[in-house]
Amino acid sequence: MKSIGSILLVEDEPLILEMVADALRDLGYNVQEASDGRVAAQFLDSPTHFDILVSDVSMPNGISGIDLARRQNQARPRMRVVLASGFARSQLPEIPEGVILIAKPYRVGELFALCSSLLEEALISDNGETRA
Repeated sequence: MKSIGSILLVEDEPLILEMVADALRDLGYNVQEASDGRVAAQFLDSPTHFDILVSDVSMPNGISGIDLARRQNQARPRMRVVLASGFARSQLPEIPEGVILIAKPYRVGELFALCSSLLEEALISDNGETRA
């Protein structure tokens, strides 16, 4: 099956990470897993292409999903970002502009629909260019 997009998935709960990554792969995405913000930051600093960053907001080891979103905005401004949190938006630090926040727990179908929509928007907004 041809990949429909590339996702960097960041989640510190191993069972959730595995379950969501497997489901997204089954739906056609190429998924790179990262167990915390430090590992994800290494991927963001690499030349590896990702269409979408999906990250938990709260993670151990000093780099949160919000930190990753800010880093991505500087290094890869065209990459879309989805943050997931069990906290209300009002309980979180400021979310960077353009970042979508979804509530945890979420359904994989909800995440799939959101990622599909983001990829479709990216195709339309990339100055008329289409991605292969």
